[in-house]
This record gives sequence, structure tokens and C-alpha cells, in this order.
Amino acid sequence: MPTECSAKPSIFTPVEGRAVVAEFDAGAVTSDAGGLLLGEADKAIGLVRRLADCFRDKRDGRFIEHTVATLVGQRVFGIALGYENLNDPDDLRHDPMMSVLAGKLKAWRSDCAPVAGKSTLNRLELSRAAPTKYRKIAHDPAAIENLFVDLFIEAHAKGIHRSIDTTAIYVKVALPQLADVAQPFPGDAS
Repeated sequence: MPTECSAKPSIFTPVEGRAVVAEFDAGAVTSDAGGLLLGEADKAIGLVRRLADCFRDKRDGRFIEHTVATLVGQRVFGIALGYENLNDPDDLRHDPMMSVLAGKLKAWRSDCAPVAGKSTLNRLELSRAAPTKYRKIAHDPAAIENLFVDLFIEAHAKGIHRSIDTTAIYVKVALPQLADVAQPFPGDAS
């Protein structure tokens, strides 16, 4: 049976006023075009923005080219696209797909690329719970953990109850497909 292909272009969210369109006419080709779908999924749930909100940036704003949101997005999308190591960003900092996903097509300064290289991303990777003199990006571990619980609950909004006690977060799952792996809710006989 022959493959049925659609020649109609797919239109995605514009970046910096420019249209982002996927066409199937064998023009400029990238193996990371699935990143466009990841970008749209991110816009729907706000993962990158919400994860970036779990960080505090104490760098001097006058010298920042890549915001924490850009760094977080670059790492999230990079990992999702198979670039899990920090040896790839020096090449990817000039990649048009990563620029589109970061929502930043051009660098603000002439000596920079639109997205970060490995040295700048390393600042995010080495962040601690509190900023220091040399590590000025800090993260809130509890906020990150709660974000992933919140994302899970939002994805399965019906049939889930969240309760916090002093030792753990319990999630009661009423969905049949998850009932096999769910821990019993404290005090629940079912």
C-alpha cells in the first residue's frame, strides 16, 4: 500500500515575528524537525517556563545573553532530541532548530550565538540550592520536585488526589491503567 503524504505545510507558533512553517518539498532539511512538535507541546503545558521559575539568577543582568529560561529550554529540548551530553551545545548553539525552540533567532550581542555553548550551560548544570560567588544560578529542589508532581496531576486531572504529610507526597490514582503501580493512599482501605 503506498504511503499517503500531505503536501500541505504545517504552521507553528511564530518566533520573533517570523513564521515557522514545515514544508515537505525537500528544501532545507533537518533531522530535528520533531523539535517543532516538542516546542508546541511545551507551549501547551509551559514546562520550560515553569521549570525556569524554579531557578534564581543572581548574574549581573547587564551582561546576560542567555536567560535561565533559554538555558533550561536548551537543555530540555536538547535531551529530548538526543543531545544529552554537554559536548554538543558548542555546535548546536548555531543550529537554527535550537534557535527556534529557544524563541531567539539572533543573539543580542555580536560576539554570541542565539543559544548557549557548553560553558554557559555548565553554569546551569552546576547550580546549587543557594547562589555562591562563582555559581550565581541557584535552583530550588523542592520546587522542581513539586513541579513534576503538579505536571503529573494536571495530565491526569480526574481521579487524582494530592495530600502532603510531613514525610512524603502521596498520590492517589483512580485510573485503572495506573492502579497496578500506585501505592495505597495512607488510611485508605481500598
